[in-house]
Amino acid sequence: MPQTDHLKTDCSKCAALCCLALAFDKGEDFAFDKNPGEPCRNLSGHSCTIHGKLAREGFPGCVAYDCLGAGNRVVQEVFGGRSWQQDARLTRPMMEAFSGMREVHKRIDLLRAAEVLPLEPHDDRTRLDFLGRLERHRWSGQELNDFEVGLALEIDIFFHGIRKYVPAHLSGAW
Repeated sequence: MPQTDHLKTDCSKCAALCCLALAFDKGEDFAFDKNPGEPCRNLSGHSCTIHGKLAREGFPGCVAYDCLGAGNRVVQEVFGGRSWQQDARLTRPMMEAFSGMREVHKRIDLLRAAEVLPLEPHDDRTRLDFLGRLERHRWSGQELNDFEVGLALEIDIFFHGIRKYVPAHLSGAW
């Protein structure tokens, strides 16, 4: 049985966490201002009322956004399918977990991308070890809150060390 690709976004398994947790400013990408923790006014249940016409309605930023599967993983793995909409006490913990999981998934994405670099065998083993730890781990809310001051920092130091393998014309992306 193939392993789940954690970076695959599945909005049907989420609780519209991006529409709750993320903030945006009125401008080219968004038609109005929204604060973090404030449900988007276009949200009805777990669905966007203007999803089919987001760009036309002034929300190309929503069209371009991809949580890399962080939302569905938080709802399903961390909260067992529960939602802030059914239990308001979950609002803050779900937002915090979503923020942490987005950081986990950004690191997974970068570790996968580093596969194409001509890494020395020990650096590739380290990359694979970090990748396995992030992908196989079943996260709790507290672990996600602690992620950025622990494992994320280790991974970021690793990324800094492998910059030497990145071609000069791509080094700005790393």
